Amino acid sequence: MEGSKPTKLSGNNAALLNPRTTHREFFGFPGSVAVMTITTIVLYVWYFSCSEATGCQLPVTKTQWLAIAAHAADYRSYVSLEALAYYALWWSWLAMLYFVIPGRTVQGVVLRNGQRLDYPINGLSSFLVTLCTATTVYSKFGIAPFLWIADHFFQLAAASYIFSTSQALFVYLRSFRRPSSGGQPVMLALAGNSGNPVYDFFIGRELNPRIGSLDLKYFNELRPGIMGWVVLNVSFAIKQYHTLGYVSNSMWLAIVPQICYCIDTLLFESKVLTTMDITTDGFGWMLSFGDLTWVPVMYSLQARYLAFHPVHHSTVSTVLIAVMALASFLVFRLSNSEKNAFRINPSDPSLSHLRFIKTESGSKLLVSGWWGLARHINYTGDWMYGLAQCLATGFDTPMTYFFSAYFLVLLLHRNYRDECKCREKYKKDWDRYCELVPYMFIPYVI
Repeated sequence: MEGSKPTKLSGNNAALLNPRTTHREFFGFPGSVAVMTITTIVLYVWYFSCSEATGCQLPVTKTQWLAIAAHAADYRSYVSLEALAYYALWWSWLAMLYFVIPGRTVQGVVLRNGQRLDYPINGLSSFLVTLCTATTVYSKFGIAPFLWIADHFFQLAAASYIFSTSQALFVYLRSFRRPSSGGQPVMLALAGNSGNPVYDFFIGRELNPRIGSLDLKYFNELRPGIMGWVVLNVSFAIKQYHTLGYVSNSMWLAIVPQICYCIDTLLFESKVLTTMDITTDGFGWMLSFGDLTWVPVMYSLQARYLAFHPVHHSTVSTVLIAVMALASFLVFRLSNSEKNAFRINPSDPSLSHLRFIKTESGSKLLVSGWWGLARHINYTGDWMYGLAQCLATGFDTPMTYFFSAYFLVLLLHRNYRDECKCREKYKKDWDRYCELVPYMFIPYVI
């Protein structure tokens, strides 16, 4: 899997290829340290104050915080060589499938050196093979392996943290390698060449780190964490069934939409190649930790909570939450599909009803259909979909709504980056577009 032949660069041009970073995300060094520290603390707090042993309430007293600190300091209770070995096996299994599962190959966007990298589109096939393997494991060993996963959740979370941080350090140090004789210089992310080692380690120095044809950023983006999220949800549902003898309607309301979301992500795997994560951001601690640890650990909170605190919804509540999840998903999927179809072939007869404006850059911006309702209507559907999953947990604790609150902050940050990027790219045409589509998220509201 080799991309198109890159243009050879002279020494001066190589320096221009990787300019020194002038604008630093997250306020640079202090912000990167704050993000790494706070997210790590959140992992501890949301486990040690929301578990079967402690219940699930936000720590508000000094005694509660001291108890969390004491649990965190007792690292021997959750740093496990067994969990580390299983996690490394999980990552290696999916990496092996990355190479051996057949599938079409798609080229990414044109990079700054004129090169386009090749990417295998076999994530969904890898998921199905893994599902068949898990079914085989179940047929031989029963539910024991899944109960082990649920009972050793935080050991596995710690293992993923160690693995993701080690991976980030590996790609950071490797980004300083010298190119082979006559080879291309390492392409750095425009935001990851500040010269500050902590910030560059956090944000990601190299744009597309690869080991042979294994693209680490692309692989980690959708596979170990997304599929791990599914495995955790299923394990917590099995844990609830083992404890209660049934799976509550709240558990179904939480995990079915999440599993569908994961499958949808893998089904449209090639679309990730045009996202900022792949085209713009370097691969550092932020993405490594986010992909491998944050997503499966924090996003499975609803299922983990319901495994030890089942909530029973009335028929009316069940229907309302399910309808909200379905409607939100349709907004998210249909709006993204319309955008992708228009981007691929604006002349498609099925899209002839859509109105657009032409920009001086040559691009076309939709001003009708889903994208005439709001500039980021897909974000609205995405957030409402997550909120429906939180509603499945009831109202006994605010902690299970962290997913929705965090996702709102994440989408607002993405919106800010999108708006800045588009304003810089389209200039006065963006002002004209905003006049035609004045709302960002919800028509006639905001």
